Amino acid sequence: MIEEKDEKPIKPPKRPLIYYAGIAALIIMLLNIFFFPSVLHRKVTEVPYNEFLDMIDAGKVDEVAYDAQASEIIFISGTEPRTAEIYSTGIWPDDGQRLLNQLRENPNIKFSSAIPTEKDPLFSFIISWILPIAFFFIIGELLNRMMMKKLKNGGFPGGNVMSFGKADAKVYVAAQTGKTFADVAGQDEAKEALAEVVDFLHDTKKYTEIGAKLPKGVLLVGPPGTGKTLLAKAVAGEAKVPFFSISGSEFVEMFVGMGAAKVRDLFKQANEKAPCIVFIDEIDAIGKKRDTSGMGGNDEREQTLNQLLAEMDGFDPSSGVVILAATNRPESLDAALLRPGRFDRRVPVELPDLGGREAILRVHAKNVKLAAGVDFGKIARMTAGASGAELANIINEAALRAVRMGRGEVLDSDLEESVEVVIAGYQRKNAVISNEEKRIVAYHEIGHALVAARQSNSAPVTKITIVPRTSGALGYTMQVDEGERSLMNSDEIKNKLATLTGGRAAEELVFGRATTGASNDIEQATKLARAMITRYGMSDEFGMVALETVNGRYLGGDTSLACSDETAAKIDSKVVDTVKAAHSKAISILTDNRQKLDELAEYLLEKETITGDEFMKILNS
Repeated sequence: MIEEKDEKPIKPPKRPLIYYAGIAALIIMLLNIFFFPSVLHRKVTEVPYNEFLDMIDAGKVDEVAYDAQASEIIFISGTEPRTAEIYSTGIWPDDGQRLLNQLRENPNIKFSSAIPTEKDPLFSFIISWILPIAFFFIIGELLNRMMMKKLKNGGFPGGNVMSFGKADAKVYVAAQTGKTFADVAGQDEAKEALAEVVDFLHDTKKYTEIGAKLPKGVLLVGPPGTGKTLLAKAVAGEAKVPFFSISGSEFVEMFVGMGAAKVRDLFKQANEKAPCIVFIDEIDAIGKKRDTSGMGGNDEREQTLNQLLAEMDGFDPSSGVVILAATNRPESLDAALLRPGRFDRRVPVELPDLGGREAILRVHAKNVKLAAGVDFGKIARMTAGASGAELANIINEAALRAVRMGRGEVLDSDLEESVEVVIAGYQRKNAVISNEEKRIVAYHEIGHALVAARQSNSAPVTKITIVPRTSGALGYTMQVDEGERSLMNSDEIKNKLATLTGGRAAEELVFGRATTGASNDIEQATKLARAMITRYGMSDEFGMVALETVNGRYLGGDTSLACSDETAAKIDSKVVDTVKAAHSKAISILTDNRQKLDELAEYLLEKETITGDEFMKILNS
């Protein structure tokens, strides 16, 4: 990554601020010496106690105070503040009452617990004014030096410390993003859609001569980790043009109007370097739908959005500035941002299919030493629903495991174990589990596998383990489809529900009681049964009626019911009946195969981990 920097030399201030602060302090000290000379030389004179008593009788004492902590008397002789002398003396033991009477007899003497003497004006001025000012000057000087150092290293955008309105975009110069379309796998449709943008940047004249206009903005939408940012960098790398990269959150400032100023500055820089690509990541941070209730319509985020809309309307598409943006929340974007003339082309960047996953694994494994015969197709089948980022993590975890094992190359077993690490976490080798609990877990997992194997149209079992994982799972059963599946019919969903309930069914059949181990199975079965009724239209009672909406399908897909309370109660009842039917089916299958259930559970207890082939061999014997 190479970031463009302003090469203009930065000159530090001629003299540091502390220099001027020192001169000001010196002048004040000289003024005080000349105006308050007596104050600077005043001191306390110590006299004998008898002389103090004689001075009282002679009328030379004006104020008296007793310092109990020091057990001495402080007194002043002289009424003028500048000429008054300050004395101190010790007190004769047990002479306090007599001295008090003597002082009372002289009405001109003031006595108290403390003498209200005039403070040293210079000292007071220094404490109240000079020291605080000097402190802030020193802090300012230190900050100034740090900022100058930052500036010399290119730490502030535009070379200006107070550049609030400057866009903090990272600028990659032509052909130096380090990425091309060859680095992007599993997104062939997205690359094809973006290839037109690359061609436009290469040969703008070809499009303008025929009267064609390229879309001003291209919006990349998809789940996290699918390669939206990577695609944007690849477009810039292919087109060999400057690439501005900035996050949507960087526009949001504490001061109102600063975000809009950053938008203006970003487009100004882009126009100066055209043709170029401007990439705004997580654009939903500033592009959310504006408030239509009439409240809060003047906040910073909306001003920034308004400025972005105005800038996209203002620049000429033939200039060669292409705006790319990425988000995983397209439903939250403002309609004005998505209309033709702004982000008028949407490119889906979805989770990769089977072929895409295999291609992504091969791309990330290019720089990894692999053993001969590594089966990427098998790993791709094991990772259905994984994003590109997760697949890259699987390759890295496999390489790390090979190093831990003392090998110089990655084996199939490393890749398979890394899949399990990403799915269920690392093995808890030191976990202490009682024999009774291990027995329950073994029957639970064999229950899942046996129900799945005895049903048609179920994914084959590839691995069963009762080794605890750091995710909290005490064991799991892995099923892998031979091919890619995009659709499921109602029979397949019911089979899957029976498989999910097979673990709890085995516990109840063998031990006569249930445990908490089926909590995740129950959650998945309930969600799937509810989706059958509310979203997939697979119930006789409701038919093809959408009773539930999905919100943020790229971010987990939270759902909310869109029906009356009466209908919701009927849905709940139907969900319960569906899960109960699946549970009864699982009980029936396990009862019919009780001997194999016991045999397989004992084998799993002995081995702790068995393959799908071992499982099927015992089951079919």
